[in-house]
Amino acid sequence: MYDVRSPRAEEFIDHAEVMATVQYAREHARDAALLDDILARAAERKGLNHRDASVLLACELPEKTEALYRLAQRIKLDFYGNRIVMFAPLYLSNHCINSCVYCPYHAKNRHIVRKKLTQEEVAREVIALQDMGHKRLALEAGEHPTMNPIEYILECIETIYGIRHRNGAIRRVNVNIAATTVEEYALLRKAGIGTYILFQETYHRQSYEKLHPVGPKHDYAWHTEAMDRAMQGGIDDVGLGVLFGLEGYRYEFAALLMHAEHLEAAYGVGPHTISVPRIKRADDIDPDMFDNGIDDATFARICACIRVAVPYTGMIVSTRESQAVREMVLPLGISQISGASRTSVGGYVAPEEPEENSSQFDVSDRRSLDEVVRWLMEQGHIPSFCTACYREGRTGDRFMALCKSRQILNCCHPNALLTLREYLEDYASPATRTLGLACIERELERIPGDKVRGRAREYLDRIAHGERDFRF
Repeated sequence: MYDVRSPRAEEFIDHAEVMATVQYAREHARDAALLDDILARAAERKGLNHRDASVLLACELPEKTEALYRLAQRIKLDFYGNRIVMFAPLYLSNHCINSCVYCPYHAKNRHIVRKKLTQEEVAREVIALQDMGHKRLALEAGEHPTMNPIEYILECIETIYGIRHRNGAIRRVNVNIAATTVEEYALLRKAGIGTYILFQETYHRQSYEKLHPVGPKHDYAWHTEAMDRAMQGGIDDVGLGVLFGLEGYRYEFAALLMHAEHLEAAYGVGPHTISVPRIKRADDIDPDMFDNGIDDATFARICACIRVAVPYTGMIVSTRESQAVREMVLPLGISQISGASRTSVGGYVAPEEPEENSSQFDVSDRRSLDEVVRWLMEQGHIPSFCTACYREGRTGDRFMALCKSRQILNCCHPNALLTLREYLEDYASPATRTLGLACIERELERIPGDKVRGRAREYLDRIAHGERDFRF
């Protein structure tokens, strides 16, 4: 029985409701009047339910798809402006007791080199990331009760926040670790994490259990209800995502939105972010074994539909995707990307070494952070290293209230320019710095209030003279 408020995974992700939604969308894929009505309601910037959004995803009328793309671009600009937040993953350990058949960390893989960073190695990785210019990390670790207990994760977080190198500092640590208890989520909150991220992999329960045959991750309900426990533990910024390619994308899309609706209904706060990874080749894993892969055009449509359905959420695309694909989907709603990522344990200190011996997946976009920053500005975006909302307590319902009313732009736009100026002063190449200074001068004029614009100019001047860490 479908119940959006239920704490039970089998009820807020009800299989019969997902299947009925997919069938309804297929039946109305060429219904021009209904599509126009859905697009008109999406244009109100209040979101769409999973059924209406699924109809847009199934749409077979090219002119309506083009209208969807135009609307997604406008909504992204309305809520997030032309800013793109930058982050990098930091892999702490690839020890894992699970048996996920799509992940090279699976316990039976004898090819992969197992590694776990010491605190000294964590510090060296962090310094390497700071020397690139990163301010925001996403911690990654396999699930292992003795190698990667919560105490280890907490110690790593404390180490990361404590590192100061030249002008570098990691100001926000997001965490992507296995589903855990309310008590351990409370410990993560106390440690000062930003967003707790957990990909569902697939919402199709039968497929999920088949893909996770052994280990604690086999428990579908425990995994799917993790965000409820995180909320109960006081973490009010959570990030959803599915691994597209494991199951039919129409099913995953509808269920993903149902999960977002559940969090909104049960806790008053929807997902802070939604990620859209696609399965990639990795050690001991051949993505050809899965027959649910999606092409680039379908991927772009998924991104656009998520943006109009959940307008307030941050959308993340990683270096799993190539430069060309990221360039295609950035205008359709993406607000965060990773840059210069390494998916191996210890990969930032020794980037010249092959990643395949300890990496989780192949990276498609291998450009340096400086190259990515310059490319974003050439595309008309503002690369942002901002962490101000998290540090000012604008999280959970406080962030959502500001975002949904579109007032968050008054903070985020100037903050993006301040953090970009820090990057230009401390890390940028001459070409990137020249382009960035022109970008900042141009974007300053878009700040609507004279008072905020004046203060932003003051802060920018002080940054140029060596001061750091201003924020609105």
